[in-house]
This record gives sequence, C-alpha cells and structure tokens, in this order.
Amino acid sequence: MWKPPERIQHPQLPARWPSAREAMASRLFSPLRIGSIELEERTWVPAMVPWRATDDGFVTEEILSWYERFARGRPGALVVEATGIRDIPSGPLLRIGHDRFLPGLRDLVTTVRRASGGHTRLLIQIIDFLSVRRRPDPAKFFDRYLEIDFRHRLAAGNPGSDAEVRAYLRELPDDELERILSEREVESLRFGYRERVTDTHLEHIRELPKVLPDLFADAARRARDAGFDGVELHYAHAYTMASFLSALNTRTDGYGGVLGDRLRLPLEVFFRVRERMGPDFPVGCRFLADDCIEGGNTVEDAAAIGVELARAGMDFLSLSRGGKFEDAKQPKVGWAVYPYTGPSGYECMPTAISDEFGPFGRNVPPVARIRRAVRDAGFQTPVIVAGGISTFEQAEEILASGQADAVAAARQSLADPDWFRKIRLGRGEEIRRCVYTNYCEGLDQKHKQVTCQLWDREALAEPGVRLSSDGKRRLEAPDWDESG
Repeated sequence: MWKPPERIQHPQLPARWPSAREAMASRLFSPLRIGSIELEERTWVPAMVPWRATDDGFVTEEILSWYERFARGRPGALVVEATGIRDIPSGPLLRIGHDRFLPGLRDLVTTVRRASGGHTRLLIQIIDFLSVRRRPDPAKFFDRYLEIDFRHRLAAGNPGSDAEVRAYLRELPDDELERILSEREVESLRFGYRERVTDTHLEHIRELPKVLPDLFADAARRARDAGFDGVELHYAHAYTMASFLSALNTRTDGYGGVLGDRLRLPLEVFFRVRERMGPDFPVGCRFLADDCIEGGNTVEDAAAIGVELARAGMDFLSLSRGGKFEDAKQPKVGWAVYPYTGPSGYECMPTAISDEFGPFGRNVPPVARIRRAVRDAGFQTPVIVAGGISTFEQAEEILASGQADAVAAARQSLADPDWFRKIRLGRGEEIRRCVYTNYCEGLDQKHKQVTCQLWDREALAEPGVRLSSDGKRRLEAPDWDESG
C-alpha cells in the first residue's frame, strides 16, 4: 500500500473512558431515526468484506460467525458487506442476485437478531461492479488478448499474418511499446484489462442505465424478504455507481459530463428501489466525500451530490473517501489491480505511519462540509462519518459539534467488536484498541480471510475456535465476559 513520504509515526490517541452514567448521557448513545426505523444509539459498524462466502456467493457458517461476533457488541447499526446484485460468478463475495440466496441471508438476519438481543439494526450493502481481469503474462497478452489492428501491423512492417505481428510486438522494449500501443492497451498489459462506465462501444456498458435500476430494486426486495431492516446502495470507491458519479465520467448519452447528468443514474436507481420498496423500508447510500484522485470529484462536488441525494429522499448518507483504480499500484503478474493501493486508497484507510494529519478522523472535515450543505439546503438526512475513529471523546466531539449524526468504525470494531458496548457499560479501559497497521487490509488485498493481528493468534487451541483455511489464525475475536 502507498504511504505518504513524510512517514510520521503517530501514537494512539489518548483516551479518557466515560463512566456508564456519562456514557448513557452522551450523544453517542442517544437514538437516531433512519427513515422508518430508529437506532438505539449512533454507533455504526460499516460494511467490511471478510472473504468468507462460498465461491458461489452463499452464506457460510464462517459468515454467520463473523456477523454474530459483531452483533454481540450491540452497535446501533451493522452493515453487511458489499453484496453483488448480479447473478454472475464473483468469487467468495456474498450475492443477492437470485432468490436461491435468500435462505442463507435469512439465517444471517436471524443470527444477528439473536446475538444482539434485537438491539442492532441490520442493513445490507448492495453493489454492482464491472469486469476486472488479472494482470497477464506479457506473452499471453500479445498472443491471446491484444486485438491486432492497422497500427500494430504498420509498426511491424505489414507482415502476412497476425501471428507475425504478435511475435514482433512481444520482443519490443517498453519505450517502443508505449509508442505503438494505445494508452488502454498499455494499461491492460501492465495492470490487466478493466472495464469503465465510459466504454459505451460495448453494448453491456452502454445498456447499464437500462439494466441497473431493476437489478438494484430486485436486490432490495430480496433484502426485505430476508428480513433486513434496510439497504445501503454502494455508490462509493472504484465500482459502477461511483464511476457514474465521478467527474471522470465523460459519457455523452445523458449519463455523464456535467454533474446533473452524472447524478442521473444514481437517482434513477434510488427512485426505482423506492418505488419497489415503498416509504417504510430504509434506503440510503454510501458515497465519497472526496475521490482523492486527479480530475475526480472534490469535496465541493460531494456536497452538491449529498444535497441532491437528500432532496431525492435518501434515508441516510454514509461517507467514505478515496479507494480508486486510477492511482492503484501495479499488481504482480497473475494478480488483479486493487483499488486501495495508491494515494486514494491510503486516504480511505490511512495507517499510523502517516503525514502530519495522521490517520485519525481525516475524513471528518469534508463530511462536516457535506452535512452543512445538506442542512443549509433544508434537509435533515442523517450523515454517517467513518475513518480512524477509535475513542469515545473523538466520537462524542464529532456528534456534539454537528459534524455528523452517527459514527462508523470498521478497523476499531474489527479489533474489538465489543468496544461500543464496553464504553456504554463504563468499561472502556478493557477495549482492545486498533493500532492502524492495516494488517487486515493486507489480507483483504490478497483475498484472504480477514482477521486482526491483535487477536488472530490468541488461544488458537480453545474449544470451538474457528481457524482460517491455512489453520494459522482464528477467524473471530475472542469472547468478552460482560459479567466481569
């Protein structure tokens, strides 16, 4: 993962943990209305992909155990990982693109309800993504993937066959290849082929605005049928809907270019979902407070987007940042490009080795600007902030100062799924605190089952402990004895 050149080592934030009485009087543990439902508190565990589904996208015992562990901490809201809306192979990611996935998803809902004692509201994040291929071996790229055209033939001296052209190109040095190949061809060679929403010469890309509203609406219907309390539309990071929102979207069919046209499909998706689900099923979205890439959306763009999503009737807005393909690190041959390895990826998941701003709450100021724009436009839509939040005082200050309406914590909740509960009970000194090394992100990048370095080697021989596929790590945080 990319690191800032300053390489400043930041210690954990100092923490003063409140008594149970102080916690109960706090903003953090006050209720929050999200559309037709109410959260008991403003604590939020955002979507994290743990790589525990089957290769066909079904719920497994490991998935149930993962969410059960978070639910025992009783956060106000728990969001299930990015779940694919299409009925297509996508590896060990959860899917919701067909009714055959419903039994497992119902089991997931039942598990969370039981583990949280009914205190946690359960949402599911639904996502669409385009094709990304692994970085090819150069010989395979030239022999199989490159479509030979007149440019390539001309450079090779117009030989008699495509095979001769391919053989010629295969032997050229990089500087010569950059002169002959197009920018996209060079990218496909060095990073792997990646579809974009602007590839309207491809019929399935051109037809996305016709296809996606119903796919999202069908997925939301299945979420409701499975018993979820609501859905979070995934409009963030490197994926389809975020790409439509991005300033880099130059489609000329009314779905790209100026901001109003870039918003068109995200709004059409939301309206179709709302039409299908009615007003009593919460529908919100996650989008970016800042793309953090050259030519991408700025905080000003995000504020305008937030206002229009609130105007449309979204029940909540959850803000992340960065995590784009455009500045990702070149993958190894045989690996797929990963959108969290460049500077924008760092902005999404900053580490303790950072610049002067550090890893703690660097998304808070832009989120506060977006929330202020939404309020100034006359909307009370709840805004959820995430990014390096790990102490009570930090969270309480964000809420009390009106910078956000709920606080989401991914890495800190992974380090200690009970941390919100420990604060509420006045036992904050027992919290296992994240050290922000991104050990978990490194596992995610390799599509390995995600764990935390603070507990995954602890008590491995304990009865009933589930181990990772390599048998070296425990898959869930150790239990916490609430009775003391």
